[in-house]
Amino acid sequence: MDSSTPASGISEGAARRRTGGRSARVRAEVLDAVGALLLEAGYDGLTVDAVAERAGVHRTTVYRRWRDVGGLLVDVLDAAADDTWTPPDTGSLEGDLAALNQEVYEALASGTGLTTALIAASFRSAEAAEALGRFWEDRYARCAVVVSRAAARGEIPAPADSRALLVAATAPVYHELLLLRTAPDPALPGRAAAATAAAARAGAFS
Repeated sequence: MDSSTPASGISEGAARRRTGGRSARVRAEVLDAVGALLLEAGYDGLTVDAVAERAGVHRTTVYRRWRDVGGLLVDVLDAAADDTWTPPDTGSLEGDLAALNQEVYEALASGTGLTTALIAASFRSAEAAEALGRFWEDRYARCAVVVSRAAARGEIPAPADSRALLVAATAPVYHELLLLRTAPDPALPGRAAAATAAAARAGAFS
């Protein structure tokens, strides 16, 4: 996933945002190596030694700072959450949801992005699963403003359950592309957004 689709997951260049000395540079190089290896070889190809070699740092540096593969995955996810992303404001609930869904769709449609790889890795690493959970919590918290704006505009009854509404909007995209592995459908983000917005206007999430 690239930096243009931050709502749903992890930017492949997230670590590069960090500057400020050798330690930050080493972290950026190591986390970039983790992402590259995940994309190339999956979880089974991700080892501390492989990461060290790819990053051009000594293996003891990686072991000392990250301990193991779980620690590396956690740091990739924590780095991804350390950004300034905010959800789009299109002026309507349906537009906002469609924009969010489009970001999710673009991150998942190829089936080979870093977001998909990290989700798969979370089923193999308890530490990664916990870190991914924190990442989603952060994204849902940031996106809650989409729902509060809609309520303030009078589009939907207030108060509304922002988590339930956002899950309903994005779930079809994740379900189709990650679980069912159906062929990408460019109309899916907007269709799911329209259905959820209609349900919200009818009071389904109030």
